[in-house]
Amino acid sequence: MKKILIINLITIMLSPIAPLSAQQTNDFYDDAETYDLKGKTSIEIAGEISNPGFTDITQLELRSLVIKEAVAKADSNRFIGAYRYDGYSLYDILNPFILQKKNEAEFPPIIDLYVEVLDDRGNSVVLSWGEIYYPVHRHEIIIATKVARIVPSKTKDLWPLPAEVKLVVGQDLITERNISNPVKIIVHSASLKFPINRDLTPLYSEKILLFNDREKVNEILFPQKGLEKLTYESIFYGRGRGIHSTTPFNGYLLKEVLSPYYESSVERLREAYFVIAAADGYRCVYTYSEIFNRNDQAEVLLIYDPENQDGGAYRTFPAGDFFSDRAIKAVSEIHLMKE
Repeated sequence: MKKILIINLITIMLSPIAPLSAQQTNDFYDDAETYDLKGKTSIEIAGEISNPGFTDITQLELRSLVIKEAVAKADSNRFIGAYRYDGYSLYDILNPFILQKKNEAEFPPIIDLYVEVLDDRGNSVVLSWGEIYYPVHRHEIIIATKVARIVPSKTKDLWPLPAEVKLVVGQDLITERNISNPVKIIVHSASLKFPINRDLTPLYSEKILLFNDREKVNEILFPQKGLEKLTYESIFYGRGRGIHSTTPFNGYLLKEVLSPYYESSVERLREAYFVIAAADGYRCVYTYSEIFNRNDQAEVLLIYDPENQDGGAYRTFPAGDFFSDRAIKAVSEIHLMKE
């Protein structure tokens, strides 16, 4: 009998120590019940692609985001709740659909593309191709099919649960682009045309013309008063030529430069985008939200360097991008567009 007791004691001593609670882990985001969201998971892909059609997103890898949601109000923004969403990234959804740009002969780069996401009621939001395929942190724009509350440990607040399948844009501060029941994604290239001069020397722009669509509204000339100059450390790496430099970029927040000319609105947060063009015709697309509505502080800088004759006096630096392709040299025009 003594022998059995000793053996049992040794077994207990050698066994792994059980956690204090079977429900407790180091993950803050799985403490609450996960709910399925209702809606279609067959999404139509259309626009400037060679193989349009429908795709069943549930065949893709399931990804997860944690989001603090808020909507815009006239006096102040209104917090909705904090959630973990599980779903399927636009990166993966669009990956098999091969691009076929309308303007490829004139401008082959893909950085002037954007996508329009439509819900089942005909509402739409806009995302740039760069937001989907260029960021350092990939797969942070998803179509969510599951949701769980992130419940505060002290207050135990239970935020209202979404009920429908939902587009969730991870980098947005004000989550106006998080629309329910997305059913269609359309790929577009920006419709604006610019003269192409790849041999322009010097590649230089003395000022930036600002447009609302094609109507000139103002122009930017530096130096401007009241703007704080920032320094961003960088490993500057291009998709084509690889490493460019490891030197820092010194500039101003593009949103602060543009805010006197382009007032924010819910409509612009959802549907507007900028076409930023260089003196030689090179250009790219950023959405309005991408510049004005970030929650990650990976801002777009406007660099002012009047002594630089190969890309001055104005250029952009997208801190949130892995690649340097949307860093436009010799910026000469900025157009605010709406789908």
